[in-house]
Amino acid sequence: MTLIKRFTLAQRLFHLVLMLCFVTQAVTGLARMYITTDWGKFLASLFGGYYGTLNIHWWVGLFMLAAFCVHIAYLFRRVDWKRLPGSIYGPDSILPRPEDASQAVQHIGWLLGLSKYPRIDRWTYLEKFDYWAVFWGICILGSTGVILYNPVFSSQYMPGWILNVLLWVHRIEALLAMGHVFIIHFFIAHLRRNNFPMDMAMFDGSVDLAKLRLERPAWVARMKQSGVLKRQIASEVTMEKRVLFYILGYAVMAIGVFLLIGGLVNSTALVW
Repeated sequence: MTLIKRFTLAQRLFHLVLMLCFVTQAVTGLARMYITTDWGKFLASLFGGYYGTLNIHWWVGLFMLAAFCVHIAYLFRRVDWKRLPGSIYGPDSILPRPEDASQAVQHIGWLLGLSKYPRIDRWTYLEKFDYWAVFWGICILGSTGVILYNPVFSSQYMPGWILNVLLWVHRIEALLAMGHVFIIHFFIAHLRRNNFPMDMAMFDGSVDLAKLRLERPAWVARMKQSGVLKRQIASEVTMEKRVLFYILGYAVMAIGVFLLIGGLVNSTALVW
């Protein structure tokens, strides 16, 4: 099996930090949201009760905003400013392109057996959606979270009804993010046939070349034509690291499923 390097160490560390912070925010956020239920009280008890949960939610949220700023600085550092706009809008860019829309339509047709598999390059349209969803999600959750942390102070600069609206914007965006990650992202990344039992790319940074030829034929062809393919060959990780990656990945998925089911089962408590 020939492995091709797909993600750098920095990219994998960013993903790891985001993953751990997101799960922590999901648990602490739902604990506070469902605090009137036994399930919410159980979640809060893991962090020292309601106020302990609030403090952890606040500090991890600040850490996420700081990591987000570091990521933006990383992006600016990666840009080849001498080759603009091609360096930020080429096939290696995560920016949406017109081809993504046509590939999305063709991919749906392929799923229905009506067309051929699209010639996908380095990023799929779903990966680009996931990336930019995190971008706008952090901006919305971060800005509303900072305002809501001290509502008494914030009320000096805005009426109370705006704080109520921001609270629901914060909650709805958080629920949408959790629903997408715990259902769609988990399934696409790990549970579909080509990736099961787990897509290790974001953990060990490499992907099987045979798999890349099937899923990203345009990227493989472009690397081969430019002579980059041979330089992208990676070594296989040790069995110990692979076991660790499986434990970490499935632990996060288990927590996500637990939060998803618990939130749905106790959702009537938010209405009545």
